[in-house]
Amino acid sequence: MMTTQRQAILDMIDNNRDKAIEFLQKMVSIPSVTGDEAAIQAFVADYMKGIGLDVDMWETDWEELKKHPGYRPVDRGYEGRPNIVGINKGTGGGRSLLLNGHTDVIPVGNGEGWSDDPWSAKIENGRIYGRGSCDMKSGVASHILAVEFLRQAGVKLKGDVYINVVIDEEVSGHGTLDTVIRGYKADAGISGETSDLHVQPACIGRIWFQIDVQGKPAGIQQRYLGISAIDLGNKVVKAVQELEDHRVATVKHPLYPNALDSLPCIIGSFQAGNYPSAFPASAVLKGSIGTVPGEDHEGVKQSLVDKIAEMAAKDEWMKDHPPVVRFVGYDAEASEIPSDHPIVELLSQTYTELTNKQPVISGRQGAADTRFLNSYGETPTVIFGPGSTAVMHADDEYVSIDDYLTAIKVMALCIYDWCGAEE
Repeated sequence: MMTTQRQAILDMIDNNRDKAIEFLQKMVSIPSVTGDEAAIQAFVADYMKGIGLDVDMWETDWEELKKHPGYRPVDRGYEGRPNIVGINKGTGGGRSLLLNGHTDVIPVGNGEGWSDDPWSAKIENGRIYGRGSCDMKSGVASHILAVEFLRQAGVKLKGDVYINVVIDEEVSGHGTLDTVIRGYKADAGISGETSDLHVQPACIGRIWFQIDVQGKPAGIQQRYLGISAIDLGNKVVKAVQELEDHRVATVKHPLYPNALDSLPCIIGSFQAGNYPSAFPASAVLKGSIGTVPGEDHEGVKQSLVDKIAEMAAKDEWMKDHPPVVRFVGYDAEASEIPSDHPIVELLSQTYTELTNKQPVISGRQGAADTRFLNSYGETPTVIFGPGSTAVMHADDEYVSIDDYLTAIKVMALCIYDWCGAEE
């Protein structure tokens, strides 16, 4: 129901369209590759202070973080890379809401493959371009501006709102994990991750792995006496493909009807030998496995170990010199909340109210920090963001301006309805 106050909120957003666009452009223009988040976090913290929020800004204690069961090994600590929670304190009597998002982005190299400067934040064809525009500074901006425009419209919320802006999502998710360790939780949460404005109660998991293969060395002139690690590695690639085929045929989840898209199990990197004129006696293969909610995370890892062992046992060389499977790097469990959870239903209803369309209810085909909020933070969290998963991490990354503005409106009304407001 569009009350006078709700309409005033939407009018406030419409009247500040240019400001919203300029705010996101500023965020995109600040380089913030994982590990170099200081500048963007300082900008966000100052902005939230400027709109009247209480801001908690802290650096993760790496040694304390290592004690948590959700910790995954990383190569560097967190000095100069703070996490942030902006707090809009309610008047009391309402439900609390945590809005989660990250400002770190993946590298851009020297800009190869880009049509323009990756930090240009240029506008073209109704889109804002630049690294992070999609994944996920537009989601973060929609959270901050939704709260700002509610305040400007004179809304006094009953419930507390926590705007959680974190670092290190692209590598580990430790920014969100440390937010949980710091004690922040709410009655519900919304992650602004890329979702194409779909309502997503679930996200897949992701497991990175490495397989070391050792062949038999030989001189290049007598290469026929050796056993090529490239030939052995190709057998590993085939085995991994067979594992994917099996998983696609057998693993089912209602939010992931297209298992082929949702359950990638691939070798993404294959490096063999070390010199053009030398026999390739060793190889290193790296890849990843996607998982869906409800799967045994450690069991999926074991299935890869077992598959490689099964393949090796049938090979005359590898049965005595088996490949070594290791799980290194990114390791994120799948996560979900019930599709009929009140925050999912409210988000869906609000989207329909504003667009006159039924939302797509789906599972995100990418990992997300919601796993920490759901598993450890007592904050059931749904995903909804303006960015498209199809273009995240891509060259010429972009976000639709219309989707971005829609996200701000959906967020503002969801906050209003979930937290409640004084008359």
